[in-house]
Amino acid sequence: MKKVYYSDVLFDILKWIFLLFFILATLYPILNTLAVSFNDGLDSIKGGIYLFPRELTLENYITVLKKDTLIQASIITVARTVIATIVQLFLTALLAYILSRKEFVFRKSITLLYIFTMYLNAGLIPNYLLMSKLGLLNSFWVYIIPGMISAFNMLVIRTYINGLPESLVESAKMDGASHFRIFISIIMPLCKPVLATVALFIAVYQWNSWFDAMLYNGFNDRLTTLQYELMKLLSSVTNQGANVDSMKNSSSMVTPTSIRAATTIITALPIVCLYPFLQKYFMSGLTIGGVKE
Repeated sequence: MKKVYYSDVLFDILKWIFLLFFILATLYPILNTLAVSFNDGLDSIKGGIYLFPRELTLENYITVLKKDTLIQASIITVARTVIATIVQLFLTALLAYILSRKEFVFRKSITLLYIFTMYLNAGLIPNYLLMSKLGLLNSFWVYIIPGMISAFNMLVIRTYINGLPESLVESAKMDGASHFRIFISIIMPLCKPVLATVALFIAVYQWNSWFDAMLYNGFNDRLTTLQYELMKLLSSVTNQGANVDSMKNSSSMVTPTSIRAATTIITALPIVCLYPFLQKYFMSGLTIGGVKE
């Protein structure tokens, strides 16, 4: 029989209490926002709403979903997330494979050049001028082209490729396979875990990005993004009682606070639904690439 020490029991109790408190502290802002989003807007101003709505209504979501800019922003956000994830994942993985080849003479110098870009940036104004010279202002491709290669993601994928057996590549070369064929047929299938992790990183970044939309397409409603629309709503809310009369409805009333809560839930919902299925890849991504040459 294993001897039980009171100190171990006490430690387990304190540990679970701490974890329970941490979970509640983490979930409360989300649950509170959800409750406010389903509550009548005018009633929300009174306060006192914590985990459950006091006057249940769907008017906040109906008002948000009726906005034409939000629908267009959702289309642009989904399009940039899907396209940018596919393009950046493929090109970054291809570059990682090239820099993992020991026979490539300039692999160390090019790797150092990419690492250098992780620490130094040209700045906001030079980047804006560059986008202007490239003709990417007021263009959808400004969301895709500047981020086609990620130095950090390249290092993560390259480190994973370096851990694969070199004999697989050598055997393919003996059979006459080109490097591109080796990359497509051998490397990419073996790199599914790290590719899934990097794809999640890219997708979350693209979905949550709003600054580039404000900077490069801020005056173009056709190219606005969901997060940028949310940012505009958040910045426009200076007090909870603003413009209440202009938001009246026959059955209930919405306010900037209730609209902000509903928009936050709508914006975060796709990522929240996606995380449970990709959590194992996200957790593995925290350790992949931790050791670099």
